[in-house]
Amino acid sequence: MRKNGLFSLFLLLAVTATAQTDIRTAIDSAADKIEPKTIAWRRDFHEHPELGNREFRTSKIIADHLRSLGLEVHEGVGKTGVVGILRGAYPGPVIGLRADMDALPLIERTPVPFASKVKTTYNGQEVGVMHACGHDSHIAIMMSVAEILAGMKQQLHGTVKFIFQPAEEGPPNGEEGGAALMIKEGVLDNPKVDVVFGLHINSATEVGKIKYRSEGAMAASDWFTIKVHGKGSHGSQPWAGIDPVVVSAQIIEGLQTIVSRQTELTKDAAVISVCVIQGGVRSNIIPEEVEMTGTIRTLDTAMQSEIHQRMRRTVTKIAESAGATADITIDKKTLITYNDPALVKKMLPSLQHTAGDENVQWMDAMTGSEDFSFFGAKVPSFFFFLGGMKKGQDPKTAFPHHTADFYIDESGFKLGVKAFCNLVFDYSAQSK
Repeated sequence: MRKNGLFSLFLLLAVTATAQTDIRTAIDSAADKIEPKTIAWRRDFHEHPELGNREFRTSKIIADHLRSLGLEVHEGVGKTGVVGILRGAYPGPVIGLRADMDALPLIERTPVPFASKVKTTYNGQEVGVMHACGHDSHIAIMMSVAEILAGMKQQLHGTVKFIFQPAEEGPPNGEEGGAALMIKEGVLDNPKVDVVFGLHINSATEVGKIKYRSEGAMAASDWFTIKVHGKGSHGSQPWAGIDPVVVSAQIIEGLQTIVSRQTELTKDAAVISVCVIQGGVRSNIIPEEVEMTGTIRTLDTAMQSEIHQRMRRTVTKIAESAGATADITIDKKTLITYNDPALVKKMLPSLQHTAGDENVQWMDAMTGSEDFSFFGAKVPSFFFFLGGMKKGQDPKTAFPHHTADFYIDESGFKLGVKAFCNLVFDYSAQSK
C-alpha cells in the first residue's frame, strides 16, 4: 500500500510538472506573438500621455480592450481607474495585477517619432506632459497579459483582477487619487484579493534582467512644509528686524544633521531634502515670512517617526534661538513598499524560471517611493523591477526616470509579459 501511495504521489508530481511546462511554453509563444501589439500600445500611450486623475483617453482604450476579451469591467474606480476581472475555469485564489497609468508634467526631449507634444494645465501652470517614468509600458504590458490569460482561462485556477491605477505620481492639489483611493472604493474586494503583484520598468537595468528585494524595497515618502515667521525690515538695517531668510538657511543646515549625525544609517537609509524655498519680493526688503517645502524618505517606520520628531524640534528651536517662530507640517504621501518575505520566497522560482537564474538579481533598497505600497499594507504583495536599458549600456549613462530625456528599450517588455503570466499560473498551482 505504501509503495502504491508513493507511486501515485510521484505520478501526480510528474503530471503537474509536465502541465506547468506546457503552460510556460504556451505563455512564451503567446508573448512572442503579441510583442508587436505591446509595443504599438506603448507608443500610442506615450504619444498621448495624460496626468493623474485625467487619464480619460487611456482608461477608455483599456476598458474597451478588456471588454473585447470578455472580462467583467469596472470603470471610474478611483476617478479614472479601470478594473478587469477574469474568472478561470477552476476555483482558486484571487490574484491582483497592478499597472499605473499617469504621466508627468514635463516637456519631452527624447528623439523618437512618437514623442509627446501634449501640453496642459497642472496646478495652475502651463506644462508639457510626458510618460517620463514608464507607466505607458506598464499599461501595454498589462493589456498584453490580460489578452494572453483570457485566451488561457480554461486552464486557469482562480481569478485575476487587473488593476489599472490612475495618479500614482499623485493627484492634482485638492484631489484624492491613486492606490489609496482605489482601495477606499473597494478595489481589493468583490472578489476579495488574496495577493497583488506589480512591476516597474527601470531605465538603468539592462533588458532581460529582473531586480527584486524582500521586505522594504522602496521608501516611504513624506512631504513637509515649513513656514518661518520673522520681522520685516529694510535690507540695510537687518538689526531692526528678524530675518527669516537667514533663519531658514540655518534650519536647512540643521535638518541635514538629523540624517548625518542623529540617524543610525547603518540600519537603513534616510533622506531629508528641502526642494523649494520662497520668500521676499525685492532685493532690499527683508521679508516677514519664508516658506520651504521638501521631502523625507525612510525605509523603517520607527526611524520615520523619530525623524519627524527631530525635525519638529530642530525647526522650532532654531527659529526660537533667533527670536523668530516656525511651523512645520508633515504630510505622509506613500508608505514603505514592503515585499512580503514569504511571498517573495514562494514566487522567486517563478521569476527565475522566466528570466533565467542569472538574470534575477537582488537589489539595494531605493529611496524612491511607490504608492503600490498601499496594496502591500492590505494584502501580501510583491513588487519587482524590469530591465528597460539596452544591452551593454553603462547604467551611469542611462537617463533617469522623471527627466525630459528618459528612454526605455522596448525589447524588454516581453519579459514583463511572461513574468506576470507565469506568476499567475505558478501562484495558482501552489494554492491548489
